[in-house]
Amino acid sequence: MSTETVTSGEVPEGRSARSVLKWVLLIALVTFFAGLLFGYDQGVIAGALAGIGQDFKVGNFAKEVITSWVTLGALFSALVAGTLADRFGRKPILLSAGVLFIGGAVIQGVAPDVPVLTAGRVITGFGIGFASTIAPLYAAEMAPSKIRGRMVSTYQLAITVGIFFAYLVSDLLEPGRWREMFLVAIIPGTLLIIGVLIVPESARWLAKMGKEKKAEESLAKVTPADEVQPHLSDMEHELAHEKAEGEATWGDVFSPGIRKALIVGVGLSIFQQITGINAIIYYANTIFESAGLTSTGAQTTATLYCVGLTNVLATFIAVAYVDRFGRKPLLFLGLTGMFVALCAVGLGFAIESTKDTGAGASVVGIITMAALVVFIASFAFSLGPIVWTIISEIYPNRVRGRAVSLATAANWGAAFLVTQFFLTVVDGIGEAATFFILAAMCVLAYAFIWRYVPETKGRSLEEIQAQWAKGGSTKDWEEDSA
Repeated sequence: MSTETVTSGEVPEGRSARSVLKWVLLIALVTFFAGLLFGYDQGVIAGALAGIGQDFKVGNFAKEVITSWVTLGALFSALVAGTLADRFGRKPILLSAGVLFIGGAVIQGVAPDVPVLTAGRVITGFGIGFASTIAPLYAAEMAPSKIRGRMVSTYQLAITVGIFFAYLVSDLLEPGRWREMFLVAIIPGTLLIIGVLIVPESARWLAKMGKEKKAEESLAKVTPADEVQPHLSDMEHELAHEKAEGEATWGDVFSPGIRKALIVGVGLSIFQQITGINAIIYYANTIFESAGLTSTGAQTTATLYCVGLTNVLATFIAVAYVDRFGRKPLLFLGLTGMFVALCAVGLGFAIESTKDTGAGASVVGIITMAALVVFIASFAFSLGPIVWTIISEIYPNRVRGRAVSLATAANWGAAFLVTQFFLTVVDGIGEAATFFILAAMCVLAYAFIWRYVPETKGRSLEEIQAQWAKGGSTKDWEEDSA
């Protein structure tokens, strides 16, 4: 790789396709580690809850608090992540996420009681909020437009790998070794910090800060030489327009020109959670126990393969096809599968409730495992990766940090409500009714996407901004791209 300094209007002659690929892969790797930590800290609690319950003698409410307060921490840090990233850059916030992941892991690993353990969960949540807001945003800003969907989907793939890894660690360790389960997160946290120190800062952020030379250096690392100047020209044109409008405020995020994009981002973020994914990720063992798998070993193994492995494998569908088929077709297909699966789980529990013997539980166990495989697979190639892709690309650069923060905070707010009250709702109305409600949420999500969400496949971030400025319906977007 050429080490010469890039001056304005110049790109190193030695900037080869191989060098560009290397930097793109490094950025994807940083995104991957951020998602891996996010996923691991989501999944590890499923295996740790049994040991925590035994050691601290706690019931369902305390388990809900320990589980859900990580999302509460994520909500608050997500709200400020965009503002901090707009002021200090994307890299410092990602570095902070790595430090918070490590700190939270240590506190959870040595916690002497539930309050300290919960505090460790909240600190980990702060790291998750930073990572979940900035990692996909950074990937979207640095990725070539032709593979932007694939790059951001790598983040969701990493989340699924992290969840699977957490389930695998839980399967290998006894429930009583739950402290070690949390401490394992120190390893990917350290790798995230190392990776962030190597990759360049976002070219769009550097240009926004008036650091044109550094912006060109950053862009040249991930862009073929003959495309650098056109990209810079587009950025400069957009930034000149933003400068004329003045520095962005939270009021601008809610302005009429941004409102449609904001509705799309916040709506997708909420639907990603209220269709039930985190309830299943966090409480998978508990669900399988209700379905008739009474031993801890059987529950953990079912969770590992039915949820964890399926989640990883199905996410490859989104990585492979999101830039070929588009965002909306995969969303529609995935929501259909999720709806059918949740109805099947609800029906299975309804059948169980009519049985007086253990025979019904075994039938429900089979139905539940099969249906949850379909649900996880459907989510993993649709709402999982594509929501993060869309919310990281639909906002103008001027307000992108704040707008992504708001959408991500909405995601974590919904996740908090689902995880905090899932077991309580199940206790109140039963498993069958709970899963039928989640199925109804899939229908609402389908209608929302059909009505409000535009197709962004193949468009540059500048083209997406221009399309919003034109106004019109999602049908107009499709006609313009035809």
